[in-house]
Amino acid sequence: MSPDPALVKALSESVLPSGLAVAVRDPRLMPSAADPQEADALKGAVPRRLAEFHAGRAAARAAMVTLGLPPRPVPMGPDRAPLWPNGVTGSISHTATTCVAVVGLREVWAGVGVDLEDATALDPLLVGEICTKAEQRWLGQQPAADRGLLAKLIFSAKEAAYKAQYPLSRTLFGFDALELSIDRTTCRFEARFQDDQGPIVAGAVLGGLYVHAAGLLVTGVAVGQAEAAQLTGG
Repeated sequence: MSPDPALVKALSESVLPSGLAVAVRDPRLMPSAADPQEADALKGAVPRRLAEFHAGRAAARAAMVTLGLPPRPVPMGPDRAPLWPNGVTGSISHTATTCVAVVGLREVWAGVGVDLEDATALDPLLVGEICTKAEQRWLGQQPAADRGLLAKLIFSAKEAAYKAQYPLSRTLFGFDALELSIDRTTCRFEARFQDDQGPIVAGAVLGGLYVHAAGLLVTGVAVGQAEAAQLTGG
């Protein structure tokens, strides 16, 4: 039950730019103990949630080591986002069988977002909640057999984009705040802000990539410091 090395390869070579470190852990293999600085946020959590949290943090520390940094705790903030150590930014995602962490130097990267989803169709009842009218029209133009998985891709891409922009905006918003365009030929997507979100201006675009690997749908967005200045009009 060790994590599939194809997932690390896919993230490092197909989804994320160079300069970011990736690590993967299997939550089914994690011990129950946690770093004391991280554990307080999970008092009363169910065992599955504990295992996923521990695996995500273990992956984060492993990614720090890969980046040449000492492994340090990543507590949860009041907004439930990871509190990365000074000089570091990153992202964590998990499924029931896989946890991934991506870490980069803050002097280079303003924000990073990664999302893992099982490569299965999105529940049809959720399409209207997650997809804008334009996205739903695009789905309707795709082969019928592909639509459920492509709707899941829209969900995953918005999750990755939200995580990547959050260090800039520190703003909570819904799925309709971003509108996706997807290029199935190049496996690229763009997430366009439909209105201002904190310092990020309406019309700003985040670009990302996606891939299918190890039975998962994987999406990633990385925002460099120069790009962050453009997003915020700085």
